[in-house]
Amino acid sequence: MTTAARPAPAGGPVVGLDLGGTKIAAALLGADGTVLARHSRPTPAREGAAAVLDALAAAAAAVDPGHTAAVLGIAAAGVIDPRTGMVTSATDSLRGWAGTPLGVGLANRTGYAVACDNDVRATAGPELAALHADGADHGSLIFAAIGTGVGGALAVDGRMLHGAAGIAGHLGHLPSPEAAGLTCTCGAPGHLEVIASGPGIAAHYARLTGTPVDRLETVAARAAQGDAHAVTAITTGAAAAGHVLGGLANALGPDRVVVGGGVPRIGALYEDALRDAFASELMPPLRGLVPRSPLLGHDAAVLGAAALTTTLPLHHPGALR
Repeated sequence: MTTAARPAPAGGPVVGLDLGGTKIAAALLGADGTVLARHSRPTPAREGAAAVLDALAAAAAAVDPGHTAAVLGIAAAGVIDPRTGMVTSATDSLRGWAGTPLGVGLANRTGYAVACDNDVRATAGPELAALHADGADHGSLIFAAIGTGVGGALAVDGRMLHGAAGIAGHLGHLPSPEAAGLTCTCGAPGHLEVIASGPGIAAHYARLTGTPVDRLETVAARAAQGDAHAVTAITTGAAAAGHVLGGLANALGPDRVVVGGGVPRIGALYEDALRDAFASELMPPLRGLVPRSPLLGHDAAVLGAAALTTTLPLHHPGALR
Protein backbone atom coordinates (compact mmCIF):
# COMPACT_ATOMS: atom_id res chain seq x y z
CA MET A 1 0.00 0.00 0.00
CA THR A 2 1.16 3.51 -0.79
CA THR A 3 -0.70 6.49 0.58
CA ALA A 4 -0.35 10.22 0.58
CA ALA A 5 -2.32 12.39 2.97
CA ARG A 6 -2.84 15.24 0.58
CA PRO A 7 -5.93 16.84 -0.94
CA ALA A 8 -7.24 16.11 -4.38
CA PRO A 9 -6.00 18.35 -7.18
CA ALA A 10 -7.72 21.72 -6.89
CA GLY A 11 -10.35 22.42 -9.49
CA GLY A 12 -10.60 18.96 -10.98
CA PRO A 13 -13.61 16.67 -11.17
CA VAL A 14 -13.97 13.87 -8.63
CA VAL A 15 -15.76 10.51 -8.78
CA GLY A 16 -17.91 9.65 -5.78
CA LEU A 17 -19.15 6.10 -5.13
CA ASP A 18 -21.64 4.86 -2.55
CA LEU A 19 -21.58 1.11 -1.95
CA GLY A 20 -24.56 -0.45 -0.20
CA GLY A 21 -25.74 -4.00 0.22
CA THR A 22 -28.20 -3.73 -2.66
CA LYS A 23 -27.07 -0.80 -4.83
CA ILE A 24 -23.99 1.05 -6.03
CA ALA A 25 -24.50 4.76 -6.74
CA ALA A 26 -21.90 6.74 -8.67
CA ALA A 27 -21.53 10.38 -9.57
CA LEU A 28 -19.02 12.61 -11.28
CA LEU A 29 -18.77 15.91 -9.43
CA GLY A 30 -17.34 19.14 -10.69
CA ALA A 31 -15.02 21.32 -8.64
CA ASP A 32 -18.00 23.29 -7.32
CA GLY A 33 -19.82 20.14 -6.21
CA THR A 34 -22.21 20.07 -9.17
CA VAL A 35 -23.24 16.56 -10.19
CA LEU A 36 -22.15 16.19 -13.80
CA ALA A 37 -23.18 12.54 -14.33
CA ARG A 38 -24.92 9.78 -12.38
CA HIS A 39 -25.09 6.01 -12.60
CA SER A 40 -26.43 3.19 -10.45
CA ARG A 41 -26.31 -0.58 -10.64
CA PRO A 42 -27.10 -3.53 -8.38
CA THR A 43 -24.44 -4.65 -5.94
CA PRO A 44 -23.32 -8.23 -6.67
CA ALA A 45 -23.47 -8.84 -2.94
CA ARG A 46 -23.41 -12.66 -3.07
CA GLU A 47 -20.63 -12.96 -5.66
CA GLY A 48 -17.64 -12.09 -3.50
CA ALA A 49 -15.34 -9.13 -2.98
CA ALA A 50 -13.66 -9.25 -6.39
CA ALA A 51 -17.04 -9.00 -8.13
CA VAL A 52 -17.99 -6.04 -5.94
CA LEU A 53 -14.73 -4.25 -6.75
CA ASP A 54 -15.27 -4.93 -10.46
CA ALA A 55 -18.81 -3.49 -10.25
CA LEU A 56 -17.51 -0.39 -8.46
CA ALA A 57 -14.90 0.12 -11.18
CA ALA A 58 -17.56 -0.28 -13.87
CA ALA A 59 -19.77 2.31 -12.12
CA ALA A 60 -16.86 4.76 -12.02
CA ALA A 61 -16.19 4.22 -15.72
CA ALA A 62 -19.86 4.83 -16.49
CA VAL A 63 -19.83 8.33 -14.98
CA ASP A 64 -16.33 9.26 -16.15
CA PRO A 65 -15.74 7.46 -19.47
CA GLY A 66 -13.09 9.98 -20.50
CA HIS A 67 -11.21 9.59 -17.21
CA THR A 68 -11.32 13.35 -16.61
CA ALA A 69 -10.99 12.85 -12.85
CA ALA A 70 -7.76 11.95 -11.08
CA VAL A 71 -9.26 10.92 -7.75
CA LEU A 72 -12.14 8.82 -6.47
CA GLY A 73 -13.81 8.71 -3.08
CA ILE A 74 -15.87 5.74 -1.95
CA ALA A 75 -18.34 5.47 0.92
CA ALA A 76 -18.65 1.77 1.65
CA ALA A 77 -20.62 -0.56 3.85
CA GLY A 78 -18.62 -2.29 6.58
CA VAL A 79 -15.94 -1.20 9.03
CA ILE A 80 -13.43 0.68 6.90
CA ASP A 81 -9.99 1.83 8.02
CA PRO A 82 -9.25 4.79 5.73
CA ARG A 83 -5.58 4.80 6.67
CA THR A 84 -4.90 1.29 5.44
CA GLY A 85 -7.76 1.17 2.95
CA MET A 86 -8.89 -2.17 4.37
CA VAL A 87 -12.35 -3.48 5.21
CA THR A 88 -11.58 -4.58 8.75
CA SER A 89 -14.99 -6.09 9.54
CA ALA A 90 -18.31 -6.62 7.79
CA THR A 91 -21.60 -8.44 8.07
CA ASP A 92 -22.63 -11.11 5.61
CA SER A 93 -24.71 -8.62 3.59
CA LEU A 94 -21.63 -8.51 1.32
CA ARG A 95 -20.17 -12.00 1.03
CA GLY A 96 -16.45 -12.14 1.77
CA TRP A 97 -16.19 -8.37 2.24
CA ALA A 98 -14.15 -8.42 5.48
CA GLY A 99 -10.43 -8.31 4.73
CA THR A 100 -10.84 -6.68 1.31
CA PRO A 101 -8.12 -4.16 0.33
CA LEU A 102 -10.69 -1.62 -0.80
CA GLY A 103 -8.37 1.33 -1.41
CA VAL A 104 -5.69 -0.24 -3.56
CA GLY A 105 -8.04 -2.86 -4.99
CA LEU A 106 -10.20 -0.14 -6.47
CA ALA A 107 -7.22 2.04 -7.42
CA ASN A 108 -5.72 -0.84 -9.42
CA ARG A 109 -8.99 -1.42 -11.27
CA THR A 110 -9.63 2.24 -12.11
CA GLY A 111 -6.30 4.06 -12.27
CA TYR A 112 -7.60 6.71 -9.84
CA ALA A 113 -6.09 7.60 -6.50
CA VAL A 114 -8.72 6.40 -4.03
CA ALA A 115 -9.89 7.62 -0.63
CA CYS A 116 -12.28 5.37 1.28
CA ASP A 117 -14.34 5.38 4.42
CA ASN A 118 -17.41 3.88 6.04
CA ASP A 119 -20.61 5.00 4.32
CA VAL A 120 -22.13 6.63 7.40
CA ARG A 121 -19.00 8.64 8.20
CA ALA A 122 -18.83 9.80 4.61
CA THR A 123 -22.49 10.83 4.68
CA ALA A 124 -21.85 12.72 7.92
CA GLY A 125 -19.03 14.69 6.32
CA PRO A 126 -21.30 17.32 4.71
CA GLU A 127 -23.07 17.73 8.08
CA LEU A 128 -19.73 18.54 9.72
CA ALA A 129 -18.89 20.89 6.84
CA ALA A 130 -22.20 22.67 7.45
CA LEU A 131 -21.18 23.30 11.06
CA HIS A 132 -18.00 24.91 9.77
CA ALA A 133 -20.04 27.01 7.35
CA ASP A 134 -22.13 28.18 10.31
CA GLY A 135 -18.96 29.46 11.96
CA ALA A 136 -18.25 26.51 14.25
CA ASP A 137 -14.68 25.86 13.10
CA HIS A 138 -14.27 23.29 15.86
CA GLY A 139 -17.79 21.90 15.78
CA SER A 140 -18.73 18.53 17.24
CA LEU A 141 -21.32 16.20 15.75
CA ILE A 142 -23.17 12.99 16.49
CA PHE A 143 -24.67 11.42 13.36
CA ALA A 144 -26.88 8.34 13.62
CA ALA A 145 -28.17 6.35 10.65
CA ILE A 146 -31.03 4.09 11.71
CA GLY A 147 -32.27 1.69 9.08
CA THR A 148 -31.63 -1.99 8.46
CA GLY A 149 -28.86 -1.54 11.01
CA VAL A 150 -27.79 1.29 13.29
CA GLY A 151 -24.67 3.10 12.13
CA GLY A 152 -23.11 6.34 13.17
CA ALA A 153 -20.34 8.87 12.97
CA LEU A 154 -18.70 11.03 15.60
CA ALA A 155 -16.82 14.28 15.07
CA VAL A 156 -15.15 16.14 17.93
CA ASP A 157 -13.66 19.63 17.70
CA GLY A 158 -13.90 19.67 13.93
CA ARG A 159 -12.36 16.25 13.31
CA MET A 160 -14.11 13.07 12.29
CA LEU A 161 -13.16 10.18 14.56
CA HIS A 162 -12.02 6.89 12.99
CA GLY A 163 -10.51 5.00 15.91
CA ALA A 164 -8.66 1.69 15.93
CA ALA A 165 -9.31 -0.30 12.73
CA GLY A 166 -11.82 2.38 11.64
CA ILE A 167 -14.48 1.22 14.10
CA ALA A 168 -15.37 4.58 15.69
CA GLY A 169 -19.01 5.56 15.37
CA HIS A 170 -20.68 2.14 15.33
CA LEU A 171 -23.50 3.28 17.58
CA GLY A 172 -25.61 0.19 17.01
CA HIS A 173 -23.25 -1.81 19.17
CA LEU A 174 -23.57 0.28 22.29
CA PRO A 175 -25.41 -1.45 25.15
CA SER A 176 -29.10 -0.68 25.53
CA PRO A 177 -31.27 -1.70 28.52
CA GLU A 178 -34.25 -2.12 26.19
CA ALA A 179 -32.30 -4.82 24.32
CA ALA A 180 -31.38 -6.83 27.41
CA GLY A 181 -31.41 -10.57 26.69
CA LEU A 182 -31.53 -10.13 22.91
CA THR A 183 -28.69 -11.24 20.65
CA CYS A 184 -27.35 -8.58 18.29
CA THR A 185 -26.40 -9.20 14.66
CA CYS A 186 -22.75 -9.07 15.81
CA GLY A 187 -23.39 -12.00 18.19
CA ALA A 188 -23.13 -10.03 21.43
CA PRO A 189 -26.11 -9.56 23.76
CA GLY A 190 -28.08 -6.40 24.43
CA HIS A 191 -26.90 -4.00 21.74
CA LEU A 192 -28.95 -1.06 20.47
CA GLU A 193 -29.25 -2.35 16.90
CA VAL A 194 -31.32 -5.39 17.89
CA ILE A 195 -34.12 -3.22 19.32
CA ALA A 196 -33.87 0.11 17.44
CA SER A 197 -33.23 -0.89 13.80
CA GLY A 198 -36.07 -1.51 11.37
CA PRO A 199 -35.76 -5.30 11.62
CA GLY A 200 -35.33 -4.94 15.39
CA ILE A 201 -38.61 -3.08 15.76
CA ALA A 202 -40.40 -5.60 13.54
CA ALA A 203 -38.94 -8.47 15.58
CA HIS A 204 -40.05 -6.82 18.82
CA TYR A 205 -43.59 -6.54 17.47
CA ALA A 206 -43.48 -10.23 16.61
CA ARG A 207 -42.36 -11.06 20.14
CA LEU A 208 -45.21 -9.02 21.60
CA THR A 209 -47.89 -10.53 19.37
CA GLY A 210 -46.58 -13.94 18.38
CA THR A 211 -47.19 -12.89 14.76
CA PRO A 212 -44.22 -12.31 12.41
CA VAL A 213 -44.34 -9.25 10.16
CA ASP A 214 -42.56 -8.70 6.88
CA ARG A 215 -41.17 -5.22 7.47
CA LEU A 216 -41.17 -2.09 9.60
CA GLU A 217 -43.72 -0.30 7.42
CA THR A 218 -46.28 -2.97 8.32
CA VAL A 219 -45.75 -2.23 12.00
CA ALA A 220 -46.03 1.51 11.34
CA ALA A 221 -49.31 1.03 9.46
CA ARG A 222 -50.74 -1.00 12.33
CA ALA A 223 -49.63 1.61 14.84
CA ALA A 224 -51.44 4.27 12.82
CA GLN A 225 -54.59 2.13 13.12
CA GLY A 226 -54.28 2.02 16.91
CA ASP A 227 -52.54 -1.33 17.41
CA ALA A 228 -51.09 -0.96 20.93
CA HIS A 229 -48.39 -3.58 20.38
CA ALA A 230 -47.22 -1.79 17.24
CA VAL A 231 -47.09 1.50 19.14
CA THR A 232 -45.05 -0.18 21.88
CA ALA A 233 -42.59 -1.75 19.44
CA ILE A 234 -41.97 1.56 17.69
CA THR A 235 -41.71 3.71 20.79
CA THR A 236 -39.46 1.19 22.55
CA GLY A 237 -37.01 1.21 19.64
CA ALA A 238 -37.14 4.98 19.38
CA ALA A 239 -36.64 5.49 23.10
CA ALA A 240 -33.70 3.09 23.11
CA ALA A 241 -32.03 5.16 20.39
CA GLY A 242 -32.84 8.41 22.18
CA HIS A 243 -31.36 7.25 25.49
CA VAL A 244 -28.11 6.12 23.84
CA LEU A 245 -27.78 9.34 21.84
CA GLY A 246 -28.51 11.46 24.90
CA GLY A 247 -25.83 9.67 26.88
CA LEU A 248 -23.36 10.16 24.05
CA ALA A 249 -24.25 13.84 23.91
CA ASN A 250 -23.28 14.18 27.57
CA ALA A 251 -19.96 12.48 26.82
CA LEU A 252 -19.07 14.40 23.65
CA GLY A 253 -20.82 17.77 23.93
CA PRO A 254 -22.00 18.02 20.32
CA ASP A 255 -23.12 21.19 18.58
CA ARG A 256 -25.48 19.13 16.42
CA VAL A 257 -27.11 15.71 16.62
CA VAL A 258 -28.42 14.31 13.34
CA VAL A 259 -30.65 11.26 12.99
CA GLY A 260 -31.10 9.88 9.49
CA GLY A 261 -31.89 6.59 7.79
CA GLY A 262 -35.16 4.97 6.84
CA VAL A 263 -36.58 4.27 10.29
CA PRO A 264 -37.15 7.91 11.37
CA ARG A 265 -39.16 8.46 8.20
CA ILE A 266 -42.03 6.34 9.55
CA GLY A 267 -43.32 9.47 11.25
CA ALA A 268 -44.02 11.47 14.36
CA LEU A 269 -44.65 8.53 16.68
CA TYR A 270 -41.02 7.44 16.30
CA GLU A 271 -39.52 10.91 16.19
CA ASP A 272 -41.36 12.16 19.29
CA ALA A 273 -40.39 9.11 21.36
CA LEU A 274 -36.75 9.44 20.34
CA ARG A 275 -36.62 13.15 21.11
CA ASP A 276 -38.32 12.73 24.51
CA ALA A 277 -35.89 10.00 25.53
CA PHE A 278 -32.95 12.04 24.25
CA ALA A 279 -34.01 15.12 26.23
CA SER A 280 -34.47 13.08 29.40
CA GLU A 281 -30.76 12.17 29.41
CA LEU A 282 -29.23 15.61 28.86
CA MET A 283 -27.17 17.45 31.43
CA PRO A 284 -28.20 21.10 32.00
CA PRO A 285 -25.67 22.74 29.62
CA LEU A 286 -27.09 20.70 26.72
CA ARG A 287 -30.79 21.21 27.36
CA GLY A 288 -32.27 22.67 24.23
CA LEU A 289 -30.19 20.41 21.98
CA VAL A 290 -32.62 18.58 19.68
CA PRO A 291 -31.92 15.78 17.18
CA ARG A 292 -32.27 17.05 13.62
CA SER A 293 -32.92 15.47 10.23
CA PRO A 294 -30.02 15.39 7.74
CA LEU A 295 -29.46 18.54 5.73
CA LEU A 296 -28.88 16.73 2.44
CA GLY A 297 -30.98 14.23 0.55
CA HIS A 298 -30.11 11.24 -1.59
CA ASP A 299 -26.87 12.81 -2.89
CA ALA A 300 -25.33 13.05 0.60
CA ALA A 301 -23.37 9.80 0.36
CA VAL A 302 -21.76 10.45 -3.04
CA LEU A 303 -21.03 14.08 -2.13
CA GLY A 304 -19.49 12.94 1.12
CA ALA A 305 -17.54 10.23 -0.69
CA ALA A 306 -16.07 12.75 -3.13
CA ALA A 307 -15.11 15.02 -0.22
CA LEU A 308 -13.07 12.20 1.34
CA THR A 309 -10.41 12.84 -1.31
CA THR A 310 -9.57 16.17 0.35
CA THR A 311 -9.27 14.88 3.93
CA LEU A 312 -8.11 11.25 3.92
CA PRO A 313 -5.06 9.34 2.67
CA LEU A 314 -5.07 8.47 -1.02
CA HIS A 315 -4.36 4.89 -2.10
CA HIS A 316 -2.60 4.66 -5.45
CA PRO A 317 -2.53 2.09 -8.25
CA GLY A 318 0.24 -0.47 -8.27
CA ALA A 319 0.42 -1.47 -4.62
CA LEU A 320 -1.04 -4.95 -5.19
CA ARG A 321 0.72 -5.68 -8.46
